[in-house]
Amino acid sequence: MTRTHFEQTLATDVLVVGGGPAGTWAAIKAAQAGADVVLADKGYTGASGATASVGTGIWYVDDDPELREAAMASREGLGGYLADRDWMARVLDETHARMDELARVQRYPFPVDTRGRQIRNDLQGPEYMRRQRTRVQRLGVRILDHTPALELLVDADGVVSGARTLDRTTGEVVCLEAGAVVLAAGGCAFQSKTLGCDVNTGDGALLAVEAGAQLSGMEFSNAYAMAPKGTSLTKTAYYSWATFYHSDGSGLEGAASKGGRSAIARALLKEPVFARIDRATPDEQRAMRKGQPNFFLVFDRLGIDPFTDLFEITLLAEGTVRGTGGVRIAGEDCSTDVPGLYAAGDTATRELICGGFTGGGSHNAAWAVSSGSWAGRGAAAFATRRGRPGREPRSVGTVGLRPTGTVTVGHREVVAEVQREVLPYDRNYLRHADRLEPALRSLHRTWSAVREGLGASGEDVFRAREAAAMVAHGRWMYHAALQRTESRGMHKRVDRPTQDPAQRHRLLTGGLDEVWSRPESVSRPSTGAGGRAA
Repeated sequence: MTRTHFEQTLATDVLVVGGGPAGTWAAIKAAQAGADVVLADKGYTGASGATASVGTGIWYVDDDPELREAAMASREGLGGYLADRDWMARVLDETHARMDELARVQRYPFPVDTRGRQIRNDLQGPEYMRRQRTRVQRLGVRILDHTPALELLVDADGVVSGARTLDRTTGEVVCLEAGAVVLAAGGCAFQSKTLGCDVNTGDGALLAVEAGAQLSGMEFSNAYAMAPKGTSLTKTAYYSWATFYHSDGSGLEGAASKGGRSAIARALLKEPVFARIDRATPDEQRAMRKGQPNFFLVFDRLGIDPFTDLFEITLLAEGTVRGTGGVRIAGEDCSTDVPGLYAAGDTATRELICGGFTGGGSHNAAWAVSSGSWAGRGAAAFATRRGRPGREPRSVGTVGLRPTGTVTVGHREVVAEVQREVLPYDRNYLRHADRLEPALRSLHRTWSAVREGLGASGEDVFRAREAAAMVAHGRWMYHAALQRTESRGMHKRVDRPTQDPAQRHRLLTGGLDEVWSRPESVSRPSTGAGGRAA
């Protein structure tokens, strides 16, 4: 796909790609810093993505030294001691400030406890994102809905200078030139049908790597969420009160929502698995229905009482959405290794606060708020110093846009090939070199075919790019998984079941045609706290 003179061109100071929590916070903070901001979203800002469809917990801890210390310490071992205390403290400070802002400025209706105090560690996604969209608009940000980014633009010095996007409502390609770009396009869930994540195909990471950025933590990409079979309801918190069963009604030994999903995965390879949320008291059941009503909507429609009836479950891959891998963060303002490019939310690595293990909300939700805010401010400052690009920047997109040969493959068959390698439990979840190596070789072959023969026009252009991003993610995560020859965080190697003290480092990964990984040292835990956010 080549650039033409018939494209519409818009200019702005800061371009934000993605309209979830990270993207909207980035747009808010960039606009407050005085920047002209455009937000381009693949879906409809405020209604698409993982957060907009669900309730989510958030890592909000009161400003008490003992509580903060306990909150940070509780995650270090779980994440394989790869987190950074200073970053954890910064996120706790920033999240506290932004949730206070959400209550004060946006009048978000937080629930209250028995003493009338607001409970600010819980958000209802639909209401949260509705208010985020409204505030973004009131600050003068131009929102381009249904406008996925196709590729980044860079100037002659390699500084990121905008993006080419597709307006799906008109079919027109729009060139958005900008002084800085924030990538907040979410992670990659491989279109596994997990709730709200079909738009999360890893586009942001592919855009970043094409511009020269590095990734980190891609081995921590094998998150699987529980759901009633045949549904996309991947809300897992309430399964802490569940018991799991074989089809004959006997208990499934070792199965649990936390610390026992491997047992469920192994069983699912051979037989159906059933669950019942039978350890919740009547008071807890009432609180659950009030706290997460959409969790029960599916059960009610199916005529199932999850507290008394057995129901069949499955595990759905959530990749780097519920994992921690993503674009490497190079500065406290969430700048990347490429000048003019910033990353936030699930597009960015969350190792800095989670190490090798996180979840669907909580830390990820707090990271989205904090990293989005920092990236927005950082991008605004960079754009102010730089000004808008002078000469016409060049495009750096590759696979799915500019095939090197004759177009011979379609995006649907590419997605199917990727899913065959990354969705099965015995390849991605229950990892073993004997299965990872052939899967990676297969993905390399798919990449070569895609590089040569995947191209499209019109609406299918962004679908081709989604497919390319998924192939790239599969290769990056399996390459890193083979390099980490141990079990740490969510990365569990069946053939390497123990944690190796010599591998207490992060793994950087990158490359397109040739994938590479190399270790990056982790600073020792620090007791110092970051400064309070303004």
